Amino acid sequence: MPTVVELISYPVKGCAGVPAAEAELTPAGLRHDRTFLVVGPGGVFRSQRKDPRLAVVRPEVSADGARLTLHAPGSAPLRLDIDFGTGSAARSEVGMFGAPYRAVDQGDGAAGWLSEVLGAESRLVRVPPEHDRVTDGLTPGTSGFADSSPLHVLSLATLDDLNRRIAAAGRPPVPMDRFRPNLVVDGWDAPATEDRARRVTVGGGVLGFAKLAIRCAVTLVDQRTGGKAGPEPLRTLASYRRVPEGGVAFGSKFSVLETGKLAVGDAFEVTEWGTD
Repeated sequence: MPTVVELISYPVKGCAGVPAAEAELTPAGLRHDRTFLVVGPGGVFRSQRKDPRLAVVRPEVSADGARLTLHAPGSAPLRLDIDFGTGSAARSEVGMFGAPYRAVDQGDGAAGWLSEVLGAESRLVRVPPEHDRVTDGLTPGTSGFADSSPLHVLSLATLDDLNRRIAAAGRPPVPMDRFRPNLVVDGWDAPATEDRARRVTVGGGVLGFAKLAIRCAVTLVDQRTGGKAGPEPLRTLASYRRVPEGGVAFGSKFSVLETGKLAVGDAFEVTEWGTD
């Protein structure tokens, strides 16, 4: 039986991941995942595509979920009480991939800290309580500020297959963190098995397949240094993982059908398979 070997959330979109031994699975994915967003002038979201230094910002959410701490090399930590936007608190207008959203600004202190760390005018915002985004795919769902579906699943077999191909071209392997998965699964012999899973029971939750994960320039960023490290993995992926809708696919996105608790070591049981 395949099992979950890593659980990673990304409280601030684009910033470093937070590994955990166990996590709560909410309708929007792992608890706290992509609930915060860094935006630039005009409320346009920042991404490692253009701001790779986001990778070195390490978020930490307190156990009670009320406080956020941000760490970055060479800077004193930023500690703030989270503004959840309850009551009649003002909303900011932000944009992500051309779509408008409302968000709760986290104040000038966070804005100043991020602007200094990133070297560009920035503000930190959070999803408001009324956030009701609907994501697309075979199984629709919801998420905070994730690109689309709330859970990204990637198997070790899929990464191993890629790295064998990269090694054959005489280039060094790429680590799992380049792909920023939420659940890493081990126990399958064949690569891309996650692409055929349509319904999954894992821990106390149930997942439904949404779509393949189309990869972008974020995979070229060294997640430890925040520097561009390409051309891999996109060069090799383009040789065997192109998809008809455009781009290259690697890993799969899932929506949450039933919430529950997840833990490293949980069985990843596929109860329904697709044919392609």
